[in-house]
Amino acid sequence: HLVESGGGVVQPGESLRLSCVASSEALSYYAIGWFRQAPGREREVVSCITSIDFNTSYADSVKGRFTISRDNSNNLKNIVYLQMNSLKPEDTAVYYCAADYGTSCLGNDYWGQGTQVTVSS
Repeated sequence: HLVESGGGVVQPGESLRLSCVASSEALSYYAIGWFRQAPGREREVVSCITSIDFNTSYADSVKGRFTISRDNSNNLKNIVYLQMNSLKPEDTAVYYCAADYGTSCLGNDYWGQGTQVTVSS
């Protein structure tokens, strides 16, 4: 139900925009979050956006650099973007989007397959 895209290899300071396509009208009622997992580290939530009022939240490590947004205008699919600016090597990870029924991004319901982001000089 969730497909991520937009990952790649960039240099420090550059930008990437990740996309998460949720191909189900029902997912318009789900909060969708971006998570990441780096090798040897636990998975962490990066950002979350709720379904109706589009409230957003961010991990402290990405505040001011990442922006999450959501497009629910198409009834057949929803798209959630993660604009990542001023990327740092510590942002290197596999990024996943996940959908939760409700208003919290806990990763309990649906997951995408992930997209690799590598920040390296």
